[in-house]
Amino acid sequence: MAVPQTHDEAVAAAHQLAEALMPGAAQRDRDGAGVVPHEAIGALDSSGLLGITVPRADGGPGLGMRTLAEVTRIIAAADPAIAQIPQGHFLIIDVLAVHGGAEARKRILGDVLAGRRLGNALAERGGKHAQDLRTRITGGRLDGVKYYTTGALTSVWIAVSALDEDGRLVLALVPRDAEGVTVDTDWDMVGQRATISGTARFERVAVEPGLRIDYAHAYETPQQLGARAQLVHAAIEVGIAGAALRDAREYLRERARPSSEAVRHGAAAATDDPHVRHRYGRLATRVRAAEALLESAARTVEEVGLVPADADAAARGSLAVAAAKAFGSEIAVEAGSELFALCGTSSAAAKHGLDRHWRNARTHSVHDPVDWKYAHIAAYELADQQPPNHGQL
Repeated sequence: MAVPQTHDEAVAAAHQLAEALMPGAAQRDRDGAGVVPHEAIGALDSSGLLGITVPRADGGPGLGMRTLAEVTRIIAAADPAIAQIPQGHFLIIDVLAVHGGAEARKRILGDVLAGRRLGNALAERGGKHAQDLRTRITGGRLDGVKYYTTGALTSVWIAVSALDEDGRLVLALVPRDAEGVTVDTDWDMVGQRATISGTARFERVAVEPGLRIDYAHAYETPQQLGARAQLVHAAIEVGIAGAALRDAREYLRERARPSSEAVRHGAAAATDDPHVRHRYGRLATRVRAAEALLESAARTVEEVGLVPADADAAARGSLAVAAAKAFGSEIAVEAGSELFALCGTSSAAAKHGLDRHWRNARTHSVHDPVDWKYAHIAAYELADQQPPNHGQL
């Protein structure tokens, strides 16, 4: 396994991985959490792509967000569930790059460059809000229950958010196979099924002092961690939209029949129907617009950098990503639904598996509310209000 060293090499590796993933995507969706997609995950881990954002100072190529966004979009167009598995992985690399100590950077990023993946255990249920954490580190021991732990089941390391003895937010890096760690396959959602984002439990898990990061500090100054993580989510949405458009095109050209009304008006094929052409053209334009907005946001975030110069720079990056994520989410859901209006009743047959595009988009797009993203964009442009939390939307 070799880590791609340039943008072009990374994109080529992503296309190669996507080619391997696409034939089995529908079956992995059908299997759901009942069958862990070891072969697909193995292809991801051996692609070399896990290390593309590791900084040059730590032995990596230090490729930027333009590369990561494009790589993610390409993989998501083949299988968005597999594309989502390393989303937390890339976030943790960013956290380590800015806030990790020498020991953590050497051990964890060294493993990443060797093809080992990081999982996340950040989200919880039952609190008054998303940041109301019950997971605790006391006396060097970690206790808690996490949900939506994408990538954790098959990872080598798991990054766990918790509150320390003083109630301060920390991030603990623990081995997946450490005593007291269990990860379930109880992920049961309508879409993104192959992410296997089940429940993780941590019972008196030992945390090494050098693998404990002051995570609160990351949100006390202008930062781009949130924007960069959201950009990956946006790329997944845009990839789903592109996949739905691709499959609609193939179905229309190869399988669809013209409606009786279209035939009466001279259509010899479904692709001759003027209404099909209008709707397809409109959808294709919107998907291309989402792709362009994603690329623009990636370039902005790359210009701003992982450590922005000031709050204005952080706001610029965060709001650019907010626009790409909000619009991409809408278009992904629209494309997954519009596919059937274009292709007709027969396209809804379960054997085609085309419903997975809408289900994947609908499941992933509610990761966070897009309405707030539009609200923050408007607040900035109309009232000069900075995004909250130093750029974390």
